[in-house]
Parts: sequence; structure tokens; C-alpha cells
Amino acid sequence: GEPICDFYGRPLQIDTRVTWSIAASCGDCFYCRDAIPQKCEHLFKYGHEILSPDHPLSGGVADYCHLAAGTAIFPLPEELPDLVACPANCATATVAAAYRISGGAEWCREKVVLVQGAGMLGLTACAMAHDYGARAVIVSDIDSKRLETALQFGATHCVLVNEDEGNLNSIVEELTSERGVDLALELSGASGAMANGLNQLRIGGRYVLVGAVSPVAPTPVFEEIIIRRILSIHGIHNYTPQDLAEALRFLKDNHNKFPFSTLVKDKFRLDQVEEAFQYAIRSGALRIAILPQT
Repeated sequence: GEPICDFYGRPLQIDTRVTWSIAASCGDCFYCRDAIPQKCEHLFKYGHEILSPDHPLSGGVADYCHLAAGTAIFPLPEELPDLVACPANCATATVAAAYRISGGAEWCREKVVLVQGAGMLGLTACAMAHDYGARAVIVSDIDSKRLETALQFGATHCVLVNEDEGNLNSIVEELTSERGVDLALELSGASGAMANGLNQLRIGGRYVLVGAVSPVAPTPVFEEIIIRRILSIHGIHNYTPQDLAEALRFLKDNHNKFPFSTLVKDKFRLDQVEEAFQYAIRSGALRIAILPQT
């Protein structure tokens, strides 16, 4: 039969180290033609589907994974270690999608960026803003240890937030001559953070919502403020294959500048999977690795 090709149309060879998109899309439905393939009418999403006789090997915690038609497959750069590459088709690509929808790398240059949440997505967002030439990167979180880590990933200002928003307001006012931030990325999923992020935007500012993928309390939105301040608000869920391509480019160019490998706190064998899940729950680690062999 015809050779299986990667995203760029190049035939894949046996033993090629690859990653792939979280979803397989048909490429021809309304949403695929509208450049939102992650919402394909015939979507197949790895790790989110019930295993079936037609596709029994579709999860991640297994020796094998059967890739469906319509999956974007990418060879991994040789210089990219496994522990750095493993979040590419989730956290890194999602952050790349958030920046793309906000205006892209060129628009981000010399801007003041607010990153809300310093988990894996937030740390990646700090590093990507730095790579895109942001003038300042403010990160906020309720965990002081995560904020300390953010300083290693390009954050220029860290703010511990709780019920008092005063510290964040002061830093934003100082950095922006009281105008407000150019771009805010909401990566925590907390409804209170969303309301706060809107308040930090300058006139003409842009806000990208990423974190609230589970039901949360509704955030009051005052239409007059959005209109008079000419705000742009976008949501992004998952990503497109082009975003995964950008994620791999970013990691290839930056894995020696930021300590991404340290974010995977421990490694477990595949036959230790239950122990690995329990460890992840207890430790609060950003990521752990489950390997077929160690």
C-alpha cells in the first residue's frame, strides 16, 4: 500500500520517534474546512474515547497505540529529549494555539503579557512569551513554589494572588504606565481569575481563555466595558496541527534555554501505572512519566 506520511508529506520510516495530534480529523467537514479541525464532526480524540473492538489501542498507557486516519504525525527532532518532548502534543501545542489566536509571535513582540496560572501551561506560556520578544511577562498564581519556578521560564514579575488583587494591580500599573496589559492568558480555570484578567487589560487589549475546560461559576461580563475599551476575548480548546508544529519548533529552539526536563518529576515503568497515578495525586507534580521500559 501507500506509505504512511508525516504532517509534511514525508514517508515515515520504522523506528522513527514521533508524536501526534491529540485528535484525528476528517479534513472535509464544516469545521475542518473552517480551520477548526479539533472540532471535526467526525472527531476521534486519543485518551478521551471508550475503547472499542474497532479501535482497541487508542490510549496512552499501553505498549502500542494505533493511530487513526486523519492524525497529524510529526517526527521528533533528534536533539529533543523524550522528557522535554512529551508535553508537546498537549500543553505546548495548546499554548501555541493561544498565542496564535491572540495575534501571533510578531504581535507579541514588545508587549506586556499577563499569564494567569503557573502550571505546565503557564510555565510554557511564560517561556513562549519570552521567545516571542515580550517586553514583560507577569505570572500570577496562588502557589508560591510554582511562581518561583516561573522565574526560570521567562517570567519577569511574579504575583501571589488570593482575595487581594492589589499587588497585581500595582505591578500592572507600574509596567504599563497605568494603561493595562496588552495580552492576558487565563490558564488556571478559576472564575475569579477570569474577572481579574479582564480588569487588567488596556484599551484594545486581548484576552485568551484556555483553563476553564470544566464547569466553573459564571463570570460577570459587562458588555459596556468590552465595547468602550475595545477588548478582544477569545477562547481556545485544544489546537490545530499547525500549532503542534510550532510547539515542536519552540521546544527545539528553547529546550536548552529553559529547564523543561525538570518539570517531569519522576519516572515509572508501565507495570507501575497504578503507583504512578497515586504518586501524581499525592505529590502534586506538574508531570510524571510512564515509560514502557526504564
